Amino acid sequence: MRVSNFSALLRTSMDAESALRLESILSLPADIAAAWGPRVSRRVFTMALNAVLLHDLLRRVPSGAGYVNDRVSNGGRLMFDHGAVRTVSLPGRTGCALLSGEHALARILVPLGYSVRGVYPLTKLRMTGRSYAHDDGDADIPQFFVSELHADQFPPEFQAAAERVFGSSREPLSAVGQALLQSFSERGEADMTLACAGLPNLAGCFARQHDLPELADYEALLAHSKEAAWMATEGNAFNHATDRVADLEAVAEEQRRVGRRVKEHIEVSRSGRVRQTALRADPVERLFRCADGAIVYRQVPGSFFEFISRAPLRTGAAELDLGFDSSNAQGIFRMTEAAPVQVVAN
Repeated sequence: MRVSNFSALLRTSMDAESALRLESILSLPADIAAAWGPRVSRRVFTMALNAVLLHDLLRRVPSGAGYVNDRVSNGGRLMFDHGAVRTVSLPGRTGCALLSGEHALARILVPLGYSVRGVYPLTKLRMTGRSYAHDDGDADIPQFFVSELHADQFPPEFQAAAERVFGSSREPLSAVGQALLQSFSERGEADMTLACAGLPNLAGCFARQHDLPELADYEALLAHSKEAAWMATEGNAFNHATDRVADLEAVAEEQRRVGRRVKEHIEVSRSGRVRQTALRADPVERLFRCADGAIVYRQVPGSFFEFISRAPLRTGAAELDLGFDSSNAQGIFRMTEAAPVQVVAN
C-alpha cells in the first residue's frame, strides 16, 4: 500500500504503529493527508514536524495523553492550534554555540514558511512572546508561540546563574538540517529523501541543548523566575500543545469531572474572541549536579496541555481570530508553577 509523504515523515521519528495512531488523532487537511511523491512541500513537512513534537509532548504529559485518548474514543480528533516554546536571551552570550533567544528557533521556522504575526509583551514575566503563523495555511497548520526571557532584566546573581546554565548550549542543527532548510527557503519544497533525513534533526532543535544544570544554579533561577527554572530542565521543548475546541467551558467541566487538574478560571482576551484554559503541568523527574559532584534528581514541573476557543473576527464571518493576548499568555504560563520536591537518587 502506498504510504503518504506525511506518514513516511512521521516514521522517521517513531514506529509505524505510533505514526498511524498519531494520524488517527489529528484533524489533517485533506491535501496534507493525501500528498505523495518524490518531493515534499514545506506545508506537508511542517505539519509532520508539528506532529512529531506533539508526539513527544504527549509522551511526557500523561494528563494530555489521557485527554487525547478520551477525545478519540468519543469519535473526535485533535485540532492542533499551536505549540509553545520558551527561549532565553543572555547578555553577552559568551562561549555559547547556540543563537540567543528566539533567534535559535526563528532560523528554523522562517525557512519552513512561518512569519511573525504578533508580538506580545509579557512584562510581568520579563519576557516577550511572538506568534509565528504559516504562510501556506495559518488556520489549519499549527502556530508556534515563541517566548523569550530577557535575562538582562534580572539581578546580577540571576544573570550569572543563567550564563552558567544556558551558556553551555550546543548547536543542534546539523549539515543535513541546514541543507533541508535551504531547500525549503529557496524552493518551498525538498526531496523526500532529504526531508526524511532532516526531520529528526529539526525536531531535535526543540529540546534541551545545554549541560545538566547545577542544583544551586537552578535554585538561583527559580528564586526570580519560574519560567527560567523550567527552561533549565526542559530547554526549548514544547512547553504546551493546544487543542482548538468549540465549547471551552464544556471541555473544562469534563476534565474536572474525570479528575484532571484543570485551571480554575478561563483566560479571556481583551477582544473577548480568544478564550483559553489548560491542565496543570505534569511533574517530571530531572537530574541535577551538586557542587560536590553528586547527582540528584528532583521532581519539577514539566509540560502541559492547553485548550483554546477562537471566535470569528467579525459577526457572521468565517475567518477566526488567530491572535493571542498578553494577559491570557501570562495566565496560562502559571500552569508550570507547581512547587518542586527534591528526591535524592540512589
